[in-house]
Amino acid sequence: MKENPRQVFDNSLCGYRFAGLPRILAIARDAKSGRARTPIRVVHETPVSALVDGGNNVGYVAVYRGMEIAIAKAKAAGIASVGICNSYYSGRNAYYLEKIVEAGFVGMHTASGAPHVVPPGGRRPALGTNPIAFGFPSREGPVIYDIGTASLMWGEVLLSAETGEELPAGLAFDADGNPTRDARAAASGGVAPWGGHKGYGLAFAIQALGLLAGAAVPRGKAQDYGFLFLVVDPAAMLPANDFAARMSELVGAVKATPTQPGAAEIRIPSERAFRERERRRVEGILVDRAVIAALEAL
Repeated sequence: MKENPRQVFDNSLCGYRFAGLPRILAIARDAKSGRARTPIRVVHETPVSALVDGGNNVGYVAVYRGMEIAIAKAKAAGIASVGICNSYYSGRNAYYLEKIVEAGFVGMHTASGAPHVVPPGGRRPALGTNPIAFGFPSREGPVIYDIGTASLMWGEVLLSAETGEELPAGLAFDADGNPTRDARAAASGGVAPWGGHKGYGLAFAIQALGLLAGAAVPRGKAQDYGFLFLVVDPAAMLPANDFAARMSELVGAVKATPTQPGAAEIRIPSERAFRERERRRVEGILVDRAVIAALEAL
C-alpha cells in the first residue's frame, strides 16, 4: 500500500503536473471509489501468465501487485504476461517499467481505459487515453519510453477544469462533439487521438490488448480498464546476456548524433524526467493553489 502515495509524489518530481496531487481529486470523485472493494486475487494462472482481479481497488495498488507477479514469474521462467482487470487509475506506466527494469528485465506495459478519446470523424468518445510504455536496462540505468495515445491525457483535462485554464485549440470536444477549449465542457465530452489516424490505430490496438488483460471480465464491457504487462529476462533471449551493455551502446550512438544549430544535445526517452526528478528533490514540487484548495475541501 505504501507505493500508492509514493507514485503520486514521484510523478510530481518527474514534472507531470496532472499526475501528482491532482490525481487524488480524480480518484475521490470517480464513481468506482464509492463502490465496494474486495481483496486482489489471481483468478487464472500458468507458469508464465496470470490474470489478476483487482477487486475494484485503485490501480496504484492493484496494478502494482500485478507488476510484482510479473517480475516473480519472469525470474522463474524468463518471460511473463500478466493482466489486471476490475481496477482503475493506475498512474504513469513509466513508474512500473522503472521497477521492472531495476529487476533486470525488459518490459512493456499497456493500459486501456474508459472512453475519453473521440475517433477521427466521430462525435462521441470510443477509446481510452490508452498509454503504452517500454523499459530497457542499460549500464547507466533504466531507459523508459512512455506515451499516451490521446492528444491530451485525461488528467490534463481534469486539472485544467479545476484551474480554469483553456485547453489547446483543436484537441478537445464537448458532449455534442463540437470543438472546445473549455476544459469543463471537454470533461463531459472527449479529446482527439494523438498523431491523427496513426495514434487512433495505436489506441485501438491498446484497447484490444486490454481485452487480453481481462477488461471485459468484470462487467462484460469491451471499453473498460485492462492493464497488461509483458516482461522478458534478457538472459532468456541472449546467451551472453549482454543486453544492458548493448543498450548503452545504442544510447551512446544516438546521443552522439551531430546536432543542428541551436540544439544543445540529443536526448533519449526518460532523460528529461530523470533530470527533473533530481532537480525537484532539491527545489521541491509545485502544486496549483486551486488543487490545494480542493484537497483541503475534500
